[in-house]
Amino acid sequence: MSEAGRTGGDGTRGWVVDPDDVADTLIGRMGIELDEYGPEGGSGSMPVAGNTQPYGLLHGGASAVLAETLGSLAAAAHAGADRIAVGIELGCTHHRAARTGRVHGVATALHRGGSLATYEIVVRDDEGRRVCTARLTCLIRLRPPGA
Repeated sequence: MSEAGRTGGDGTRGWVVDPDDVADTLIGRMGIELDEYGPEGGSGSMPVAGNTQPYGLLHGGASAVLAETLGSLAAAAHAGADRIAVGIELGCTHHRAARTGRVHGVATALHRGGSLATYEIVVRDDEGRRVCTARLTCLIRLRPPGA
């Protein structure tokens, strides 16, 4: 991961996900690897293997997890150290199946306001074919005490 991804793009530490501390989280269980992220968006990937439904196809929920992870991290970077980003809506359209390899997601900011942030996340297979298009909206709130 780039240094920008580790710091959320503004040089602060301690309020974004440390890629070394995800083993016991959904990010770790899904095998998601983060490339980079910041307020404008982010990117990452995950394996198809281990994230399939009974027919051997990438599970739609797995695509949703990748999309929400990338969008939420970008929204957290946008929120800053004194605020948090909480997902309030996620919509996914699944365009095609993926059976092998990895899927790669790219989140792009559509709106970055004071109370809401919305990202479009495109998930593609190893050949660059669009697998899923998602849109995530996060509520930006003050960080609760102790969080």
